[in-house]
Amino acid sequence: MTNKVVVIYSGGMDSFTVLNRALHDGKEVFALTFDYGQRHVKEIKFASTVCQSLDVNHKIIDISAINQLLAGSSLTDNIDIPEGHYEAESMKSTVVPNRNMILLSLAVGYAVSVGASQVYYGAHSGDHAIYPDCRPEFVMKMNEVCKIANYESVEIFSPYLTVTKSDILTDGLKMGLSYDNTWTCYNGREKACGKCGACQERLEAFSDNNVSDPLSYE
Repeated sequence: MTNKVVVIYSGGMDSFTVLNRALHDGKEVFALTFDYGQRHVKEIKFASTVCQSLDVNHKIIDISAINQLLAGSSLTDNIDIPEGHYEAESMKSTVVPNRNMILLSLAVGYAVSVGASQVYYGAHSGDHAIYPDCRPEFVMKMNEVCKIANYESVEIFSPYLTVTKSDILTDGLKMGLSYDNTWTCYNGREKACGKCGACQERLEAFSDNNVSDPLSYE
């Protein structure tokens, strides 16, 4: 198996930990960030800053044109971001149709082109209630397809698939990571809102680990 891996890196705290987990495990990382028209485009700037500081090969790919096809998500349309916990029914409005299947498919194509054997992405158990494309059964089926979709077999690897965001942060802190260059909030304003599901889950993770979140909140 080649030592090269592609990491889908959004700029959020989960993918930041995944990126560093791959580096910590001695992988040669090719980071891939997608601009799909998300209103929290601010996360892309954080991703760029981190990859420059780590001297990681990084591509930012603009696929925002797909929003002509994928309507109805509060992350990409003119729809208010819901407030409340991820488990709330209202958070389903943040689902971007088929997003992870699209992103993983592109990442696998990139992996084949650079000779990487794995694609890392940061799905975790906290996503399972709302996002079908973060659930273990989805990852398992995508893995089956990606092993036969090309002459070269590529594995979809989600190191935190069955653990919580708090557990992800725990692992990151053990690696000595600082989360000041990560962005989680679904609102792309100057400060994080602290009220959307993404913010609430992030704040819970820091609270569970008895550490302070370095981000500023409204």
